[in-house]
Amino acid sequence: MTEMPGKLKTAVVTSFPSDPSRPHGGVEAVSVNLVRALAGLDDLDIHVVTTDRGCTATTREAFEGATVYRLPWEGRNVLTHVVGPGRRRLRAFLAELAPDVIHAHDFYGAMVRGLPIPRVFTIHGFIHADTREARGRFFRLRSRMWKRVELAGWADQPHIVSISPYVRERLAGIATGVIHDIDNPVAEGFFRVSRSERKGTLFCAALICPRKNTLGLVEAFGRLVADGVDARLRLAGRPIDEAYHRRVQARSEELGVKDRVDWLGSIPVAQVQQELALASAFVLPSFEEGSPMGVEEAMAVGVPVVTSNRCGMPYMVRHGESGFLIDPHSPQDIASRLGELLHDDALRDRMGAVGRRIAEERFHPDRVARQTRDVYREAVRGHGQ
Repeated sequence: MTEMPGKLKTAVVTSFPSDPSRPHGGVEAVSVNLVRALAGLDDLDIHVVTTDRGCTATTREAFEGATVYRLPWEGRNVLTHVVGPGRRRLRAFLAELAPDVIHAHDFYGAMVRGLPIPRVFTIHGFIHADTREARGRFFRLRSRMWKRVELAGWADQPHIVSISPYVRERLAGIATGVIHDIDNPVAEGFFRVSRSERKGTLFCAALICPRKNTLGLVEAFGRLVADGVDARLRLAGRPIDEAYHRRVQARSEELGVKDRVDWLGSIPVAQVQQELALASAFVLPSFEEGSPMGVEEAMAVGVPVVTSNRCGMPYMVRHGESGFLIDPHSPQDIASRLGELLHDDALRDRMGAVGRRIAEERFHPDRVARQTRDVYREAVRGHGQ
């Protein structure tokens, strides 16, 4: 058993944005929220280690009590970065940093695999499944390759943080380490947002891509408007597939709702909070998700949620209580539930209040940070047994 140091030197190895006010995607948002909360705990010394395509040499910066190191990205794509020279550089840096515990996130789990240091790994989703849903060139081959990398990584981790029962279910028969159930943290600012609803406003914060089912959302919105509902759809997120983006835009024009759809692009956290303050509902009909940050943030603000009845979403939203779970393959189902919400002011208020209570209990960053620290200590105590 390893003796517990007074202050744990912790390496959080994750994707970390150059501008923490504008994280790209859920992993970066979670990392910012978690690091901020962990750095506020007196018994942790937080060091963030990330790889950055914009770096040519290792850099160091401060972030709210934590130290952030940026290493150069090496490899043509994420997969070659994870298994090639990027992995070797990262492991050498961690050996020099000599942390008491490593907390790796997402694909970084595969990069720290086998290191003789107490390790914790958070699985944010299943890259092989995301790759399959995203399609693209050679998607079947890339999905199979990612599955091999991921399965090997999961089996090696001594401690795994499962952000959803959906993740825990997928680990059955694969993971050999201890699994800890801890939700993703939401930035504290979302809990302080004052609602000022602009009735009929539907908001979605997600990448514009097939996996997020942006086309299905626009199809549903077209049916909603065709049914005579006065509504507006506001989409925040950058497109990662320009051909798909153009297809969705063209479809909005064919449906006659082009002037009712606002494309906001990638927006900072503060603007996401403003959008949620105005929204009547948050909608996310994804095909594949672990525990989407957009849903958590909407719940923290008190906005009712319409999201998919699959993957991690049913473990977040209580159907009929804090929102509605829909079939992402059915634009009519999505439209019907949105219409039901928009026609009933009292229902929206009730659902929003329930969602906020759930968010306070599960997603507040201080609670998540304390739970995570306890896992670090368990990992250090049990190392070498």
